[in-house]
Amino acid sequence: MNTKKIKTVLFLAVIMTVGLSFTTIDKITVKGSDTMVILAQKWAEVYMAKNPGTAIQVTGGGSGIGLSALINGSTDIANSSRPIKPTELEKIKARYGTLGVEIPCAKDGISIYLNKNNPVTELTLKQIAEIYSGKLTNWNQVGGADAPIRLYGRENSSGTYVYFKDFVIKRDYAITCQSLPGTAAIVNAIKKDKYGIGYGGAAYDTGVKDCKVKKDDKSPAYLPTAETIKSKTYPITRYLYMYLGSRPTGATKKYIDWILSAEGQKICTEVGYFPVK
Repeated sequence: MNTKKIKTVLFLAVIMTVGLSFTTIDKITVKGSDTMVILAQKWAEVYMAKNPGTAIQVTGGGSGIGLSALINGSTDIANSSRPIKPTELEKIKARYGTLGVEIPCAKDGISIYLNKNNPVTELTLKQIAEIYSGKLTNWNQVGGADAPIRLYGRENSSGTYVYFKDFVIKRDYAITCQSLPGTAAIVNAIKKDKYGIGYGGAAYDTGVKDCKVKKDDKSPAYLPTAETIKSKTYPITRYLYMYLGSRPTGATKKYIDWILSAEGQKICTEVGYFPVK
């Protein structure tokens, strides 16, 4: 190679080096609860607008999917609408050498969705349990029309499915319950089915009717509102969680601290959820 060509190559190399811009992007992955997707996406959107050096990827799939991803190391944060199971904790301990980190980040009320044309307006926890376990099968058994009750629920990887089974039904679901892949799908089914019943996060209730819920026959009936969920007078109130394999550091810690700040918690209310305190 002659001297002129060498000088040209060196000149181009210098220009390319000067022109490169090395920007460090902090990447955070969040996976899990479909109930929390609306909230998690809003948190990420607002935070990234204020912190352009951070990229946050949010995906759903269900609480169980998110916790599995945390266990296998493919996500930084697992969102869950139910408490972690002992078997999952053991797997986290085996992988990370810790008992993991549980962070309650919001509150939610599980709404009981009814079609707007259904005359039933309230149910007790016992009636809801008996409906979803298959003991009550006709709306006339709870003060409604003489028509079969059609059940809609979440798939078994859903934290809401597990929470509803463990804390409301307290037994197995009826075999007639149709499993749908997300809360939005349940809401859409109830919109079209006058005699359907479903459940899910309070933030998803557009186009359907929230059923008032009573703790028992002698208790008042409540709708899931900011006031009733904050005071826990609404009978199906729960925490929403973020789980990590170990104590957060760096960009992940900053993000979680922001979520738990007044600014982050305000977003809960804006999108239909409720602050953790």
